[in-house]
Amino acid sequence: MPRPLIGITTYVEESTRYGVWDLPASLVPTGYHELVQAAGGAAVLLPPDEPGAAAEVLSRVDGLVVAGGPDVDPVHYGAARDPRTGAPATVRDQWELALIDAALEADVPVLGICRGMQALNVALGGTLIQHIDGHVDTPGVMSSHPVRPVPGTRYADLVPEEAQVPTYHHQAVERLGRGLVVSARALDGTVEAIEIPDPARWVLGVQWHPERDTDTRVMASLIEAATARSAVPVA
Repeated sequence: MPRPLIGITTYVEESTRYGVWDLPASLVPTGYHELVQAAGGAAVLLPPDEPGAAAEVLSRVDGLVVAGGPDVDPVHYGAARDPRTGAPATVRDQWELALIDAALEADVPVLGICRGMQALNVALGGTLIQHIDGHVDTPGVMSSHPVRPVPGTRYADLVPEEAQVPTYHHQAVERLGRGLVVSARALDGTVEAIEIPDPARWVLGVQWHPERDTDTRVMASLIEAATARSAVPVA
């Protein structure tokens, strides 16, 4: 059986230097596709597109990873902008929120990573805390801290122990979106994972960066769900 095809969102950097060129580029750190491949999937990168194309794009993949990146614009959850919130990434917000909506509609397995988890929460009507301290030590340098699973959740089934995870974020989930539950927390109580508690659907978000780690358990579970979905005949 072919490996399931996992779409990974990318973002546009307006000035990217490689070789003699300095041009806009659609990119994502290599850890994302390397983690998909290490867990048994095939990776395809999804550059920003018109939001109306999201359902068509999602029809070509078996699973979706929404990558980390800049802050979600608070306009999407009805909040005033905190001075510490980053500049809007309007095109990326519109595209990724449309992808999440289309994936949920079509029951495509979804893994949100860092910003991707926050976007998942916002797509389902949740809100974000626009700044917390203690989860970034040095700009541009990944930190780490332990997270504790919430018993009875999918994440706890995958990672039942307290785990040390790579992390880099200054925002967090505030009010949960529709149908979501908390499945892991940091020691300070910060929400570190969320999910839809439905055994028939695979929707999970983690606040940390599994693509910067060697633990493939979460991604392997997404791959398993995507494999099962790809094996179902299309009516």
